[in-house]
Amino acid sequence: MNEAVETAPGAEPRLIVDPGLSARVAAIVEPVVEGLGYRLVRVRVSASEGCTVQVMAERADGTMTIEDCEICSRALSPVLDAADPVDRAYRLEMSSPGIDRPLVRQSDFVRYANNFVKIEMAVPVEGRKRFRGQLLGAEGNVARIRRDDAPAGETSDILLPIEEMAEAKLVLTDALIAEALRRSKQAERLIQENSALNDNQPAEDNSAAPPRHKKPFQRAPGQATSGQPRHRAQHEGE
Repeated sequence: MNEAVETAPGAEPRLIVDPGLSARVAAIVEPVVEGLGYRLVRVRVSASEGCTVQVMAERADGTMTIEDCEICSRALSPVLDAADPVDRAYRLEMSSPGIDRPLVRQSDFVRYANNFVKIEMAVPVEGRKRFRGQLLGAEGNVARIRRDDAPAGETSDILLPIEEMAEAKLVLTDALIAEALRRSKQAERLIQENSALNDNQPAEDNSAAPPRHKKPFQRAPGQATSGQPRHRAQHEGE
């Protein structure tokens, strides 16, 4: 995996976007998430457990802790309640991208070069919509893929326009898991170092400060913990 490509929240648009109702929810969610310093990855509205609105987000470096999920969930809850984009009761699930994550921005195709991907095109390329192989990176807004099913004697490399993709996601491999664990340990070490620095700073008097979120967050039974590949925060919505 290549080293992280740092981009400021909101500075780079998603090239693979959500359809239908998910797109309407994303239009409401994205400014809130970006205002908190995160990047929206995907919104998906599904019939899971009656109706689930999954919001997937991350920091600019690709990380997202369970605490980050909780912050976003608390901020999004009143905004979605006010906008009311879903016409029935739903469960809001705030999630990190996970190891086998979706790729939605040009920088994602650069950051995760040399890993294996599955891609479904909205617009066929050379008469087909589904591709699988090694991601070699991106040239502008076009991804280069080395197909693993190319017939003998036929070139295996193909260029796929990112904006014409319906979905692109990483394939779970041992190498990808090992890299994700390395990055997770690195992030935990940085958090511990920052915490140690903060402990040495004089405490501020916040007794008069109002609470940041008015609606208390309730952790759902069976929710993922910070040691698992994907972190989630959940609550019920009306």
